[in-house]
Amino acid sequence: MSALDFESTSKTITAGRFDLHYHEAGEASHAEPQNSVPVLFLHGSGPGVTAWSNFAGNFPVFAERFHTILLDMPGFGKSSDLEWEKAYPMIAAEAIDAFCEAKGLEKVDIVGNSMGGNVACETALAYPGRVRKMALMGPGGLAAPLFTPEPSEGSRRLFEFLAEPTDEKMAAWVDTMVGNKKVVSPELIRARTEAATAPGAVERMYGIFGSILKPENAYTPLYARASQIRQETLLIWGRDDRMLPYEQAHFAFRQLPRAELHAFSRCGHWAMIEQKDKFERLVIDFLLH
Repeated sequence: MSALDFESTSKTITAGRFDLHYHEAGEASHAEPQNSVPVLFLHGSGPGVTAWSNFAGNFPVFAERFHTILLDMPGFGKSSDLEWEKAYPMIAAEAIDAFCEAKGLEKVDIVGNSMGGNVACETALAYPGRVRKMALMGPGGLAAPLFTPEPSEGSRRLFEFLAEPTDEKMAAWVDTMVGNKKVVSPELIRARTEAATAPGAVERMYGIFGSILKPENAYTPLYARASQIRQETLLIWGRDDRMLPYEQAHFAFRQLPRAELHAFSRCGHWAMIEQKDKFERLVIDFLLH
């Protein structure tokens, strides 16, 4: 398996009103139709997150089999900011469609974590012809919090970091993200804190989250529309997820008409990192069959 580094795979594109940064590797296999649809990875919304920080470890594995793209969604990583005149997931879905149009991608399979899962679903609803299949890890918005406190422990720790962005607060937030503590290192905490405290980063996060809560944006919860999603969907949840607790998996599973559900033990909110090998085998099998 060849290494794929940040710089050699880094690209930018203007797609409609969006300036987007992404990483790209691998080629579609036209001899095998099931491999011919590009796989688009969408990251979560945590402080300091980018497509690379979420999926760098999975990138070479998928690029061996598929045309693989890791996208920084608007307002994250090296992609540009906007005025969020609508709820963020709706704008990000527009960006996904514009990106596909600019790249000449008729359809994509989407692998989305947390908010990336939310945006994947909004894309499937607004632009159903763009999305073939989805694999969603702890996707946001697909469940009403029937059995767990709201906000979740992970959400509380996230906003505590935004109010006081230190390594200690970052470590407390990351602790709620994982069930497998072995994946966390001091280097990871320092890197995420540095990214999350770059000029304008905290303000950007407040703007993105605030856009979903503004009454004038009239954002109907995703779970109320989930039954309209027709794409085959693989739901992946960590049993120890403290950001979007595992109980929500069953609500989402019931709402989606064409869903499968897989749960990992010793896993929190970052299945693609905490259960890397098993996650990769599971998702690749789903996309190929």
